[in-house]
Amino acid sequence: MEVGEKELSVYEAMAARFDTAVRMLNIDPGLVKYLRTTEREIIVHIPVQLDSGKLEMFDGFRVQHSTGRGPCKGGVRFSPVVTLDEMRGLAAEMTWKCALVDIPFGGAMGGVVCDPKKLSQSELERITRRYTAEILDFLGPDRDVPEADLNTDEQTMAWIMDTYSMHARHTVTACVTGKPLDLGGSRGHREATGRGCMLVCDEALKRLGRERGATRVVIQGFGNVGSNAARLMHEAGYQITGVADTQGGIFNARGLDIPRLFDHVRDAGTVKGFPGSEGMTSQDILEQDCEVLLPAAVENVITQHNAGRIRARIVLEGADAPTTPAADAILMDRGVFIIPDILANAGGVTVSYFEWVQDRQGYFWPESMVHERQQRIMVTAFHAVIDYAAKKQVSHRIAAYMLAIDRAAFSIKLRGIYA
Repeated sequence: MEVGEKELSVYEAMAARFDTAVRMLNIDPGLVKYLRTTEREIIVHIPVQLDSGKLEMFDGFRVQHSTGRGPCKGGVRFSPVVTLDEMRGLAAEMTWKCALVDIPFGGAMGGVVCDPKKLSQSELERITRRYTAEILDFLGPDRDVPEADLNTDEQTMAWIMDTYSMHARHTVTACVTGKPLDLGGSRGHREATGRGCMLVCDEALKRLGRERGATRVVIQGFGNVGSNAARLMHEAGYQITGVADTQGGIFNARGLDIPRLFDHVRDAGTVKGFPGSEGMTSQDILEQDCEVLLPAAVENVITQHNAGRIRARIVLEGADAPTTPAADAILMDRGVFIIPDILANAGGVTVSYFEWVQDRQGYFWPESMVHERQQRIMVTAFHAVIDYAAKKQVSHRIAAYMLAIDRAAFSIKLRGIYA
């Protein structure tokens, strides 16, 4: 997917928003330094025997930002463009996300520099297991609990769980989340982020006096988040008019037939070429006329170069860091209702928390209970952010940061500094 010019890196954007938020909070300057700094950054170099017999080296990272509120929590991604700087930014965002929805985790993020499209399943398994083994001393249910992210999935998490368990000499299902149901996964996890996006969008419509049936939605990204959001929102009565994946976008102002689109993607491997739709690029899909724009792909797709052409009334950030700070200012000036990433996509980590709890209990909940508890957490967090933004007269994003940072700072202050 084409990515807009990066005015700031993911870490720089997070740091800029953090600095804006803490200027409005009464937090000790030393504690601000503490919160701004990662606790641990791990770099590993992974030797892997490829199917051809060739020995190849891969770089891997795991950044742990904070354990102030509990074990670290965050994804593992496989991508050719994984960088340590990106991991720092996303790890900190996870700390704020967990604090915002008030679950007892801090933030982490990890990844391996590789191109999964050029690797076999057995090569990916060997990379995953060796990466896990290299950082094993820093993982565990009480230390750092990984989850799936870009180009990783339930199978990847199963390999991590098995590798950790083999070293522990007993099965430890709670060491990772996003696992298959048969290995201790949670019902409702697969669609959790997409469902969370819909839940907060429902609340935004109530605030704005709108109805689902009269709400057109454009979604950039048709992976786990985008596809599940499309399915759930379509079933709830929203009108999905545009969708894009890595190969291109499709648009129909009268609405797309989402069940038929899933059949098309299953057969063609892409949304591109769906009958009865207009084709366009993945970037152009962002600028189509709609009420809700849901960027659910990669970071930095809404920039100062295209923010003035965004025609949505609501920007619902399903992806991490899809909007740059410069674009934020433009959208705010135009009165766009932004639901920031650390709120909009927090449904995923919320249900990951539920999975961790269920694994530790050895007792698993029905899907209805998962949905009910997720809805309660997401709706509570949404109204807290919107009300706080109005009270402090700041943007929704800065309000979310302020609430999260204040909560994280309070926990650390209560614990004190060990010396």
